[in-house]
Amino acid sequence: MIVIALMLLSCVKNREFDAPDLECSDAEYTFISLSELKNMYNGETIQIQEDLVISGYVISSDKDGNFFNTIHFQDEQSNPLGGMKIELELRDAHLFFNVGQQIIVKLKGLYLGESKGIYKIGGVFTSFGNRSVGRLPKNVVFDHILASCKENVGIEPNSVVISELNEVMLNTLVIVTDVEIKQEELGEPFAIKEEETLRTLVDCGDNELVIVNSGYADFQAEILPDKMGTATGLLTKDNNQYQLILRSVEDLLFNQERCEEFIDEFTSSSIFISEIADPNNNAGARFVELYNASEENLSLKGWMLERYTNDNIEVSSGIDLSEYIIEGNGLLVISPNSEEFKNVYGFDADIAVGTNSPADSNGDDTIVLVDPFGNIIDIFGVIGEDGSNTNHEFEDGAAVRKLGVVSGNPVFTASEWTIYNDTGDAGTINQPQNAPLDFSPGMR
Repeated sequence: MIVIALMLLSCVKNREFDAPDLECSDAEYTFISLSELKNMYNGETIQIQEDLVISGYVISSDKDGNFFNTIHFQDEQSNPLGGMKIELELRDAHLFFNVGQQIIVKLKGLYLGESKGIYKIGGVFTSFGNRSVGRLPKNVVFDHILASCKENVGIEPNSVVISELNEVMLNTLVIVTDVEIKQEELGEPFAIKEEETLRTLVDCGDNELVIVNSGYADFQAEILPDKMGTATGLLTKDNNQYQLILRSVEDLLFNQERCEEFIDEFTSSSIFISEIADPNNNAGARFVELYNASEENLSLKGWMLERYTNDNIEVSSGIDLSEYIIEGNGLLVISPNSEEFKNVYGFDADIAVGTNSPADSNGDDTIVLVDPFGNIIDIFGVIGEDGSNTNHEFEDGAAVRKLGVVSGNPVFTASEWTIYNDTGDAGTINQPQNAPLDFSPGMR
C-alpha cells in the first residue's frame, strides 16, 4: 500500500514544475504573412493542403489559468498588423512557448476558420455536418508548432485609449491607458467561481471596455483593484463589443487615484413639449414633439418623457431619451407607430417607441418631461386629474405650444397652449383635428 501511495503521489500534476527542455528551430523557411493566410478563408472552415509556413510572436499565457488550450500570437513584436490563435490540446503551454517568443507554424494539414472576427487554426471537429476549427491533438502539436531560436526580447503592446480601439487590433496585445473598474463592481472578485465572468473597465469619459475572466483562473477570487491605471491584455470581440482578456492579475497596473466623478447630465428649461397629437381620423398618427429653444445642441442623457394615464398618480409609462441629442432651435418627434407615421406625414419620426407610451395618449392623460435629476421641467396636464372635460383635454385633437413660449413650465398653465378637441370644454377649442392636414410635426 505504501508503494502504491508513493506511485500515486508521483503522478500528481504540479503547475510549478520547471520548464521542459525543448529544442528550438533555426531552420530556414519561406514564410507567408498572416494576412495572406487569412485571405485563404472563404467563409467556411478549410484544410490547408500546401506546404505553407507562418511565424508570429506569442502574446497569451495559460500560466494563471485565464487561457485554456489556446495560443494567441501576432505577426510582429511591436506595431502588429494582425494576430491569430491556435486551438490545441496542450496544458501548461507557457512552459513550451513563452510570451514574446517567436513560433513557427507548419500549416499543412491544419484547418483555418474564423469566429467573431478572430481567425484561428488547429484541428477540426464536425457538428451536424459542419466543420469547425477544433483542438490540434497533443501528439501532433510539436510537429506543427516550433519554437524559434530567435532571442525573446518581449512584446511591446500597442498603447491605446478605449475610444481608439479598432478592428486592426483584434487578437493583438494592447495596453489600455487611464482606466478603472466600474464603480458598481468594486469589491467584487475577478470572477465567480467556475463561471466565465464579465467585468467592466471605464475611463474618465465614461467609455467602457469589458474584461473577460475565467472562473477557473488562479486569480478568480482576488478582489478587483479600486484605483486607476493601465490594463494589458488580448483584444477580442463579441456581439460587436470589444473585450479584453487578461493573462494575469499583474496585467492590471492600477496605482493612480480614480477619476473624479464625471457628470455629463444637465438640466435646462430650454427643452420643452411643443406639440401633442391625437388625430381624430387616425390614432396611428399620434406623436409628441419636443423643442430646444436654445442655440446649442443639448444631450438628453438621463432625461425621461413620462405619461400619467387618466387620473393616475403613478407613472404609467416612460421613454428614456438618453441616447438622443436635440439640436439648437431643433425638434424631436416621437411616434408610437413609426410605419404609420411615415405613411401619413411622409418622413420618419426621430424616435420610434411602442403603443401605450407617452407618445400614444388618447387625449386625457398628463405628459411630463423630467431631467436627469428627477425634476419636472415641463408638463401638460395635471397629475391625478383625468383630462376629460377639462382645460387639458386634447382628445381627437391636439395641444400646440404657443410660439411666445420659450421655456418649459413645471406647472401646467393652459394659457401657454392652443388646445383642440371634440368638446370645447373649459376654454378649449371644439374642433377635431385630422392628419395630416391639421398637424405640422417637425415644424414650429
